[in-house]
Amino acid sequence: MPAYRNSRYGRYRGGPDPLAPPPDLTEALDAIGRDVMEGYSPQDALREFLRRGGRGQRGLDDLSRRVNQRRRELLGKHSLGGTLDEVKSLLEQAVRLEREQLLRDARMDPTDRQLREMQLGALPSSTAAAVSELADYDWASQQARQTYEQIKDKLGREVLDQRFAGMKQALEGATEEDRQAISQMLADLNELLDKHARGEDTPEDFEQFMEEHGEHFPEDPQDIDELIDALAQRSAAAARMMNSMTPEQRQELMELSAQAFGSPQLMEQLSQLDANLQALRPGEDWSGSERFEGQEGLGLGDGTGVLQDIADLDALADQLSQSHQGAALDDIDLDALGRQLGQDAAVDARTLSELEKALRDSGLLHRGSDGALRLSPRAVRQLGRALLRDTAEQLSGRPGSRDTRRTGASGELTGSTRAWQFGDLESWDVTRTITNAIQRTVGEGGDPSRGMRLRVEDVEVQETEDRTQAAVALLVDTSFSMAAEGRWLPMKQTALALHHLISTRFRGDSLELISFGRWARSLDENELTAMPPVHEQGTNLHHGLLLAGRFFRRHPSMQPILLIVTDGEPTAHLLPSGDAHFDWPTSTPTLQATVSELDRVTRTGAHTTFFQLGDDPGLSRFLNAMARRADGRVVAVDPEELGSAVLDEYLSSKGGE
Repeated sequence: MPAYRNSRYGRYRGGPDPLAPPPDLTEALDAIGRDVMEGYSPQDALREFLRRGGRGQRGLDDLSRRVNQRRRELLGKHSLGGTLDEVKSLLEQAVRLEREQLLRDARMDPTDRQLREMQLGALPSSTAAAVSELADYDWASQQARQTYEQIKDKLGREVLDQRFAGMKQALEGATEEDRQAISQMLADLNELLDKHARGEDTPEDFEQFMEEHGEHFPEDPQDIDELIDALAQRSAAAARMMNSMTPEQRQELMELSAQAFGSPQLMEQLSQLDANLQALRPGEDWSGSERFEGQEGLGLGDGTGVLQDIADLDALADQLSQSHQGAALDDIDLDALGRQLGQDAAVDARTLSELEKALRDSGLLHRGSDGALRLSPRAVRQLGRALLRDTAEQLSGRPGSRDTRRTGASGELTGSTRAWQFGDLESWDVTRTITNAIQRTVGEGGDPSRGMRLRVEDVEVQETEDRTQAAVALLVDTSFSMAAEGRWLPMKQTALALHHLISTRFRGDSLELISFGRWARSLDENELTAMPPVHEQGTNLHHGLLLAGRFFRRHPSMQPILLIVTDGEPTAHLLPSGDAHFDWPTSTPTLQATVSELDRVTRTGAHTTFFQLGDDPGLSRFLNAMARRADGRVVAVDPEELGSAVLDEYLSSKGGE
């Protein structure tokens, strides 16, 4: 059978997929742009997208949830009495074996037997005290003696495993010579740490120590600082484990630890090690504690490992929160994330980091002179393109609407051609273009039959009759009610879509974006995109119409088109001093000023349309009266359909079919 038939394929698990496509910035930019238009800063919008994630991409919130869930599982699964339970079980087994031997041994002196039974029966209830009292007991049963010696061996391996991960397994079945080697390692380690604290150690001291004792340090530290970091993290976790026990458990273990290997010197060396490490790394958490609520008992070494896992999870939760000043996704410890949640989680975090970097490096986001993150003009153009596409799809579904793909045409064909110029959207004249390329190739000494390349100067387009150019003033209400009623985002989307349509398909037209709240002002598309909702009283349509009139007068040869989006009657007008006079409800002076300014704009021949958001009867009466005065019309529209309604009206005003 061919070897390929046995091949198996699966998901790549060696880290990031080397064949994965680069991050797709389209979805991210759409989400960030939407949040920016709703009033978020670009920095907050970027952070919000990274927290939510995208289609098929888990975000920081999901990773944080899994980190917290893992932490709860560890605390809910385990308890810290494992070593105490095992020691108690061994003690009970040794006493039982001894009593059985006393009953079987018929040659034993009855008085001696009675004394031994009395001593065993009078053992204190405290496991630590009982183990201590039996230290000098003359065991009649060799099996009971061996079981009792296992207690000292277990305690020794557990207390060492608390400070040096894996020591419990390494010392299983250890000889006295092995224990002496450990004692020597501890002495050398404390001496090295003392010298480091005094600033007297050298790299050679570290290298010599690792050459003699390196097998006890699987972390493979490369210098003394890495060695101290690894030891301090483990020692601090051991301290937190002891703090997490009940006072009774803690007292029992402290007394039992003195029995480790039957060597009080071991605990003295370990206590000195803990003191050295705490002095060298005071920033570690030496006093914290956790509440374990499970049933699965942990030994001292395993419990310390779980406390280290919890510390890792706490650090990851902080990194994933991105809440501190200067936080970046590069701060996330991917190795720790992979250990705690699996490599899939590490890949998710790495992908988010690459996405953030790609957004910054792509030029879609940039830092302003004040250091604040902003959408770049390129990002705003790309956002406008997406909004225009969405609006065009919506427009194509409106009753009686036209297909916006036709909006790029410039008029009827004249039969003539001309050289292509930047910004031309007319169709190519293929015959003239190919003819130009052939003539140029021959003129340069080439042979067209062997192939040729088109150049920009070869291209000719079919000439059309020019349509009338338009001066378009889009007035958008930016009073606070627009944001409060959920109309802020559709208003911005509409303005950007119209701007992109005019700037790419009707370059001969001119667009003026005018916002009106307490005051009115002209904005470019970048300013409007980033404009936050402000709690500003006043709907100063009078000022907006004043700016629209000035714009029309600057373009006297263009067809004026006036588009007004509002959700409220005017409540402010501009005074000769430049101040805004506010009255609510609408006052007669405000109405008079607004109507007078509309009359002046109407005299420019402007094609006027009011877009009414909301169903306020007073607003309807006002707008209908204004539309009759300007020979315009009112379009009552839902916010979701505002974009298609405005684009439709713009195209109709230009005289499209």
